[in-house]
Amino acid sequence: MSGINRFSVSRSVLSGTVSLSGAKNSALRLLAASLLTAGAVRLTNYPASLLDAQIHVDMLVALGKTVVLQSADEILITEAGPMHTCLTWEGRSIRNTLLILGALTGRFGEGSVPLPGGCKLGERKYDLHVMLLERLGARVWEEGGYLCAAAPGGLMGADIHLPLRSTGATENALLAGSLAKGVTRIWNPHIRPEILDLIALLRRMGAKIRVFGQEHIEITGVEGLNGAEHQVIADNMEAITWLAAAVITGGDIEIQRFPYADLEVVLAHLRAAGARLYQGDDSVIVRGGSCYPIEISTGPHPGINSDVQPILAAWAAKARGESRIIDLRFPGRYGYAAEMARMGLRHEVVGDMLKIYGHGGGLHGAEVRALDLRAGAALALCGLAAEGETVITDAWQIARGYENFAEKLRSLGARVHFG
Repeated sequence: MSGINRFSVSRSVLSGTVSLSGAKNSALRLLAASLLTAGAVRLTNYPASLLDAQIHVDMLVALGKTVVLQSADEILITEAGPMHTCLTWEGRSIRNTLLILGALTGRFGEGSVPLPGGCKLGERKYDLHVMLLERLGARVWEEGGYLCAAAPGGLMGADIHLPLRSTGATENALLAGSLAKGVTRIWNPHIRPEILDLIALLRRMGAKIRVFGQEHIEITGVEGLNGAEHQVIADNMEAITWLAAAVITGGDIEIQRFPYADLEVVLAHLRAAGARLYQGDDSVIVRGGSCYPIEISTGPHPGINSDVQPILAAWAAKARGESRIIDLRFPGRYGYAAEMARMGLRHEVVGDMLKIYGHGGGLHGAEVRALDLRAGAALALCGLAAEGETVITDAWQIARGYENFAEKLRSLGARVHFG
């Protein structure tokens, strides 16, 4: 779907088996980590077709890496010649450029990247990234649309106190601190599955990292890192999307490679809201169930990820009664609700709360726009339960984070068309 601008879906009942791809929110961080070494980094269960992953790979190549797709889900990153520390880039930017900056500065003592892009989720600033690089001894400044950092003598270990449990800042501190001289401590880190996956790769590369729960992470800097092989974890956002799709359509789906332990909180909410789940050894079977109203607020792991709330809004649209959603991380991330309203959704935003007044479905097909990748997926779920055809424009957004989304839907019996 990466080159697709329009995607249509009609009412369907999903049935069959779907296997989860590697996690987008992990794979991009692992790609950034490959910049910390001249050695070969091999990633398996890698979601190669994701648009954001393809952009990140092109950025690595622009910096001097050689990247070869070994198979549909395996990538090899090597380095044969000199590397560049300035990412010259005229294409669409992604927020992961901040991690590229941290890795470049950590290894080479300097770096510059385009100012970050990605989904516009409220006010996503990068002041924490600037703060942590400065704490490690770098000078950071903006110049001509680029964010630049310099530490001529190399980064120096320091205590980094995060005022909030930021995923991106925790990741960047891990990358920058792995090669910093001395000890770096990250206080109030965000410990979540993607962070632990990044730590696992860095340890395989030779980094010395200890995790003390949610209190702090301690990194003892090393002189250099080696290449490594690593399997990307399964995508928990994709898992929740297929689970919700099964219940919304009254279907019967087996979701393979389901990361059950990573999703205990949101699963408890969905069970209470009508989902019927059966856990296998490495899968979850979702067999029918009903959508009941929900009341959720997002928060740091193990709470409900902000990315989940548009999917739960689609759930609430199928429920009968009032649902309430509060996004504590990105207040105002409710633009998708106006698109759902084109399909007949009744809702209102009261302060930082989204209220959805469901009437057991009753949605109708319409032309709607994917404002970001999770919004696009949520609109597709609404379309699966709506009367008539739903056409989603800017459908390329979905391909930023869901691998083979339309093809997997079709394999489950959905009536979809794209082109």
